[in-house]
Amino acid sequence: MRMPRRGLVIQARTRWLLVGLALLFSLVLLMYLLECAPQTDGNGSLPGVVGESMGKEYYQALLQEQEEHYQNRATSLKRQIAQLKQELQEMSDKLKSLQEKKSPKVNSMNYQGTKEQTSNDLLEFLHSQIDKAEVSVGAKLPSEYGVIPFESFTSMKVFQLEMGLTRHPEEKPVRKDKRDELVEVIEAGLEVINNPDEEDGQDEDDGVGDRQLYSENDFIEGYYRTERDKGTQYELFYKKMDGMEYRHVTLFRPFGPLMKVKSETVDISRSIINIIVPLAGRTEAFAQFMQNFRDVCIHQDKRVHLTVVYFGQDGLSEVKGILESVARETDFHNYTLVSLNEEFNRGRGLDMGARAWEKGEVLMFFCDVDVYFTAEFLNSCRLNAEPGKKVFYPVVFSLYNPAIVYANQDIPPPVEQQLVHKKDSGFWRDFGFGMTCQYRTDFLTVGGFDLEVKGWGGEDVHLYRKYLHGDLMVVRTPVPGLFHLWHEKHCADELTPEQYRMCIQSKAMNEASHSHLGMLVFRDEIEAHLRKQAYRTNSEAAG
Repeated sequence: MRMPRRGLVIQARTRWLLVGLALLFSLVLLMYLLECAPQTDGNGSLPGVVGESMGKEYYQALLQEQEEHYQNRATSLKRQIAQLKQELQEMSDKLKSLQEKKSPKVNSMNYQGTKEQTSNDLLEFLHSQIDKAEVSVGAKLPSEYGVIPFESFTSMKVFQLEMGLTRHPEEKPVRKDKRDELVEVIEAGLEVINNPDEEDGQDEDDGVGDRQLYSENDFIEGYYRTERDKGTQYELFYKKMDGMEYRHVTLFRPFGPLMKVKSETVDISRSIINIIVPLAGRTEAFAQFMQNFRDVCIHQDKRVHLTVVYFGQDGLSEVKGILESVARETDFHNYTLVSLNEEFNRGRGLDMGARAWEKGEVLMFFCDVDVYFTAEFLNSCRLNAEPGKKVFYPVVFSLYNPAIVYANQDIPPPVEQQLVHKKDSGFWRDFGFGMTCQYRTDFLTVGGFDLEVKGWGGEDVHLYRKYLHGDLMVVRTPVPGLFHLWHEKHCADELTPEQYRMCIQSKAMNEASHSHLGMLVFRDEIEAHLRKQAYRTNSEAAG
């Protein structure tokens, strides 16, 4: 009886020894493969392709990337949880304060019930936002213009309809908050798929080991759109590389109720604006500018100072004559003429105009001679700039070449009648940052313009970026009362390649709308068609 037991012991020990040797051999083989695997470069195939060998460095980099990703995700979740706790606490405190005003003798039990009721009310409100939004059921719309289109995205790109003139149909999200939003949404969709609730329709018997777990690499595409009074809807699609089954997740980020941030009275009755205009030549344009200045600033607003910084000697006497004529006719003497006998430099001109003011703090409007503005814009300038807090960068509406826009008329209408916001008359100049309202101390504190920039273009972008990198709020918005009048543009050979490219781009943008340019390009084809139509009509009439 003892021999069989001993034999079993020896047999068991032998089996464990063989298993250990097999594991040791497998480990040695794995290390050998990792050491001998060829290095992959940026032109290799995607991970997951059959037969691909990855170097140890690749896996180390992949592990490090995943570790950094989850650390960032954990930090983001902690921050969101802290924010939610703070908001709930503030809401609870506010509700408690209201209850105490109504009934000072509220006991702790009632307050606890009130907190629970508040949470339930908040949850009910958020669900009501989902019900109101066009998520599960379509809405009846008056026309095709009432549709709120989606924008689509992948893990790397966003495909957008609203482009303006600087954004592209396809681009990477530039703002960090937008990138974080899309990453958070993709991960939230994965959480829904990998940890389903009972209502998701999956069998309760399916354990985690029997389910396929999805990762960020399985995200195919998504769509999102925002209803301004309800929230943002996300449609997400995931698929395994070797499968044909898609997982579809719909998420909704409801907007909460409106909350008052502040309420204040702003007195702009004594706010003087120093309008600074750099100039070289172009006396006819300056005469037109002064006509608008007379109508808006002298007759209506009456709270402005004009600073003209003139470069060179040619035309200087004419500019002086125009200013003196306006002063005599209107009794307006709040102007300064700074003369610089040097080559034109817009940044230096505006810088000299800002420093020429010797009466302390003042709101400045950096303007060009081709800009037409209204009295309403001057008030917008005052309301959206605040010393030490915010600067105003309005988006100008740039008018196209009137000879093309009004080609069907004998002569273009007066300038005042051209000031309309239509697709074929102009465009929002969202790539221009030259027109701006800011206080003198803010301008000097940030360091002013880069005076090394010569000639046309570039100085305004440098200043704009300085504010973006600082603590002041930048208010950027289209305004209806600010127009850039069309004028012939000449791109000098002395410009740097970057400046020349910007100048040519601006010249092309300013000429005409897409449809009008198309009519010019296909003019010969259109005329040939009209001749054929006329010949056919005449032939039928003769027959």
